[in-house]
Amino acid sequence: MKSLSSEHASAAPVIAATAQSLPDQADALSRARAFAEPLLGTARLDTGENILAHADAVAEILRSIGGSQAMQAASYLVYACDHLNKPHEVIAKAFGPHFADLAMETTKLVRVQRMARLAQLSASHSATSIPMAQTAAAQTESVRKMLLAFSRDLRVVMLRLASRLQTLRHFAASKLPVPPGLASEALQVFAPLANRLGIWEIKWEMEDLSFRFLEPETYREVARLLDEKRVEREASVEALRNQLAADLAQQGIRATVQGRPKHIYSIVKKMRGKSLDFERVYDIRALRIVVPSVPDCYAALGWVHDHFIPVPDEFDDYIARPKANGYQSLHTVVRDFKGQPIEVQVRTQAMHDHAETGVAAHWAYKEAGVKGYAGVSASGEYDAKIAVLRQLLAWERDLSGGQGGVTFDDRIYVLTPDAAIVELPQGATAVDFAYSVHTNLGHRCRGARVDGAMVPLNTPLKNGQTVEVTAVKEGGPSRDWLNPELGFLASHRARAKVRAWFNALAMGETVAKGREAVEKLLQREGKTAIKLDDLASQLGFNSAEDLFEVVGKDEFSLRNIEIVLRPPEPVLPQDEFLLLKKQRAPSHSAKGGVLVVGVDSLMTQLAKCCKPAPPDAICGFVTRGKGVSVHRADCSNLRNMVTRSGDRVIEVEWGGTHSSADNVYPVDVAVEAVDRQGLLRDISEVFSKEKMNVIGVQTQSIRGIAWMTFTVEVSHSGRLNKVLGIVADLNGVRTARRR
Repeated sequence: MKSLSSEHASAAPVIAATAQSLPDQADALSRARAFAEPLLGTARLDTGENILAHADAVAEILRSIGGSQAMQAASYLVYACDHLNKPHEVIAKAFGPHFADLAMETTKLVRVQRMARLAQLSASHSATSIPMAQTAAAQTESVRKMLLAFSRDLRVVMLRLASRLQTLRHFAASKLPVPPGLASEALQVFAPLANRLGIWEIKWEMEDLSFRFLEPETYREVARLLDEKRVEREASVEALRNQLAADLAQQGIRATVQGRPKHIYSIVKKMRGKSLDFERVYDIRALRIVVPSVPDCYAALGWVHDHFIPVPDEFDDYIARPKANGYQSLHTVVRDFKGQPIEVQVRTQAMHDHAETGVAAHWAYKEAGVKGYAGVSASGEYDAKIAVLRQLLAWERDLSGGQGGVTFDDRIYVLTPDAAIVELPQGATAVDFAYSVHTNLGHRCRGARVDGAMVPLNTPLKNGQTVEVTAVKEGGPSRDWLNPELGFLASHRARAKVRAWFNALAMGETVAKGREAVEKLLQREGKTAIKLDDLASQLGFNSAEDLFEVVGKDEFSLRNIEIVLRPPEPVLPQDEFLLLKKQRAPSHSAKGGVLVVGVDSLMTQLAKCCKPAPPDAICGFVTRGKGVSVHRADCSNLRNMVTRSGDRVIEVEWGGTHSSADNVYPVDVAVEAVDRQGLLRDISEVFSKEKMNVIGVQTQSIRGIAWMTFTVEVSHSGRLNKVLGIVADLNGVRTARRR
């Protein structure tokens, strides 16, 4: 709807966002061309076009939309990369790191897109169960998203748009057949991107050229129906625009009138989307009137209806009834003095700004709309990113000295060996990639090649890399993959798949453990003939697997199974009961055979810190609520307590029964030895031969040295010293002492 002059101005936000991103250099354009000419003079692209001539044309396109000389210079450096051994180093030395980074990033994107087109072409010739339309649509969407995420800033996008437009111009001029993938990508990816960045000149020309190559017969038919040449149509629209602007000014209505004829692809798209005949496409020529206020909108509309012939049923008041996305405007179709239809839109400046650059941007309703064109939807993450991008461009235009790079750092896009695009989160590794391709491939992943070179599995991937996974025939993931510090997984989805695998593995082991316990019980009870599912049903479980699971988790006692297997015993009469009562031996001494001097029947307990045993010198300490705690006289804890509360110390002694074999005392023994096979067995045999009961063992081995703590029961500590001497004589034992 804009004039060509206004279209040129619409690129201003993009230019403003990229203008300061490359440093100004004296004669940058001429130096870059001189640098590239020896390298590119005789070289050709895969399209057959001379590379130097292509770079010249790209620079001219960038100049026509307002690109700086630095941006034009970059177009030569991009194509020079493929002809240099160390392109980044050479370009950085000659032009600086900013130019080198831009050239390398753009070159990488060119290669990735070329591989994606080849993959799509290969898929079209291969037999697959997936319809080709779905495959192409998915690939196209991936290319679209990759183009944004892969491009670190808008400079790369600008260079790619200009390059693709020149490629289409080359095929149009040379009359050579156009690869279908190239034209389709231009129509479905590059042209919408140019539209959404507001670069209208590139957008409409790219659409028309692509459509001309993809559907030549339809293009010629619509061109024939448009019985005017484009130049003539533009001239008629411009004349109408000037007349309308002058007439509105005479009526005292301050208005800005814009106009642009509709190009061929836009006409075909509307005819197909709304199922219209060519005669019913009324907006081939269109005007837009922008006024200061809402009353001015209706005043301008009234004047248009008074001076032109309105077309019935072609009036929409979106001011009184805004669209669901907030869009507001007056739409009408009138006929001029020659009887040709003209679409006229009337809106305020605020409505225009909202439609063009707001969250509900113009393209959101124009390309898809609330009603939609043939089911096409403009919603989604991709479109949301573009809306944000447009806002960022507006902010950068208003900021002085702002940097132009706009980045999308949340996703990366890598390629399979077949050049299929895989979307991954930032920081993703080859393991994430494998799980994204297929769950089983992720489980069996053991190595990876990135761009042909072997890399560790926890190496973060970058945009545009080609990843090949090496997998074993059978196997599962490593538990190390779940350790966030090791960096094997960045994707929540992949991490969930690994956890699910280990959970399933643990569940299998639990079920196997439960099955073994149940089957042993059945063998012991002589009930092996019973059906396991029937047994589970009797116990209230849906299946035998459910029974095995709870048994394996120790959540269900085997006693419950025994009760089911054994019939209840008959109840005996009262006179047949046998009542047995074990006589309690009289206690003549305190607990542990310790007596408190001067006090009778006072509760005592042996301290766990030093574990005294007869005939150790002992001392008592009165505790709160637990009687007298008995410690060895050399206990360090006792010394600390005496220091704090010396008045609570009490004299104690071993009772007369301490030498009895019935009284045993736990004692800790510490052994330090050179670790060897059979060491624990040899020490245990010593205690066994000496008839000392071992009730606890703790072992630790570090760098070949073993530290062992044995808790043994003794009736007399004097005998313990003899046993420790025997232990100390064992091979490899350094020390054996009581703790």
